[in-house]
Amino acid sequence: MNYPEFFDKIPQIKLKDNLSSFLGAFNDGEVVFSYKDIVKSAGHSCPTVLGAYLMTYKALEELYVNESPIRGEIKIEFSSKQSDGVTGVISTVMSNITGATYDTGFKGLAGNFDRRHLMFFEKDISSNARFTRADTKNSVDVFYDASSINMSEELQSLMQKCLSKKANEEEIKEFGKLWQKRVEEISNKIDEVISVVKI
Repeated sequence: MNYPEFFDKIPQIKLKDNLSSFLGAFNDGEVVFSYKDIVKSAGHSCPTVLGAYLMTYKALEELYVNESPIRGEIKIEFSSKQSDGVTGVISTVMSNITGATYDTGFKGLAGNFDRRHLMFFEKDISSNARFTRADTKNSVDVFYDASSINMSEELQSLMQKCLSKKANEEEIKEFGKLWQKRVEEISNKIDEVISVVKI
């Protein structure tokens, strides 16, 4: 499977999943997500998918200092509706990593490991997302802004040509390369595009 090399340079997200441990899926419940894993799940790599991944990475880094984040015990809130803009894409990426779901997730076993009711929409927050630990109730607001990484004129032109189905095969391939180059540029500036505020 061929993919852009920068995927492997993006920090991995390591968690402990007690459900995985209980059911014998992973030894000690240790789970590791890479950006490549999320791209396979989402079906594409773009600034939105990357942003959702990086927001999760930075939020968990702040909430669990010198600890392993506990999958299935992290609440996530959004100010928008699930169907608004790219909220659905972002929430799906975050759900895949943290296990948090609105009402469609694992129902649990005898009251344990319930993954539902950990994701909420249309909440009164000003950030892109708010992450809260279920055990300590500590929260962080996460902000993502990649507007400083502008789309080049060449990329814009090729995108329009591809979407209008006027591009040839070489132009389509070049568009993909330039698109991922922009995603890579964003990934190289994590601390510039992501900010985390403790609540």
